[in-house]
Amino acid sequence: MKIKIREKGRIYVLDLEGNIDINASNFVETVGWVLTHRSKEILCNFADVNIVDYLGISLIAVAYKNVLNHKGKMKFYNVPSHIRKLFSVVGMERILDVYETEEQALSSFKEDKIFAQILKDRLRRRFKRVPLRCGIEFRQKFSSSDTFYEGKILNMSGIGLFVMAEKTFSIGDILFTRLNLMPSPGMIEIDTKVVWLPDKEIQPHESPGMGLEFHDIDPKKQEKIIEFIEKHLTHSAKE
Repeated sequence: MKIKIREKGRIYVLDLEGNIDINASNFVETVGWVLTHRSKEILCNFADVNIVDYLGISLIAVAYKNVLNHKGKMKFYNVPSHIRKLFSVVGMERILDVYETEEQALSSFKEDKIFAQILKDRLRRRFKRVPLRCGIEFRQKFSSSDTFYEGKILNMSGIGLFVMAEKTFSIGDILFTRLNLMPSPGMIEIDTKVVWLPDKEIQPHESPGMGLEFHDIDPKKQEKIIEFIEKHLTHSAKE
C-alpha cells in the first residue's frame, strides 16, 4: 500500500492507495508515526483504496484504537460503497466517522472542538460554588412520615449544596427537597442524597448541617440552578 501524507492545518491527511490487507502493515506504522511526531488528528482518504479484506479490517481497528489511546481523532472520507458495506457487515460503521468529502471531514474536526469546549464550559459551570442564604425544606423520601424540616442553604453548586439545619440525616439517605431560589426560578423540587456530615468538634461553624448532592436531577432543573448560580456570581463580582 502507498501512503501520501498531507498537512491541513493541524490535521494530517493520509491519501491511501492500493489494498488494505495483510501486506498493509505500513498503514498502522504510518498512523503511529503521525501520532508520535505530528498530530493527534488524522484523516484517511480512501478514494484510491481498492480492497479491504478481513485482515485489513483488523489493521484499521488497531490503528483506530491507537489513536483513541492517544486521545486523538481518526476519521475517513471518500470510502467506496463496497468498502462501506464491509464496514457495515462487521459493525464498524457504528464506530468510525465516515464522510463523503474532504471538506465535510475537515469541518467535522472543527465542530468537535467547538462541542468539546461547550462541554468543558458546562462542566466548569456545574462546579462553581456560590455562597447563599436561601431557604430549604426537606424530608426523608422513603419514609411514611410527611414531615418537612427547614434549613438554610449556605452554599450551592450545579451538583449539590450545603445546608445548615437542626435536623440531619445519615450519609446515603435520599431526601425530597424544596429549594426556595428567589426571585427566580423560585421553588424547585428535587431529590438529594446526603454525602457529608461535618464533625462538630472539627467544623463547629458548619454543624449541625449536611452536604447534599443532587440525585437523579432533571437536566432542565439543573440548568435553572446553574443559571441562578451564575447570576449570583456575576452580582458578587460587581460588588
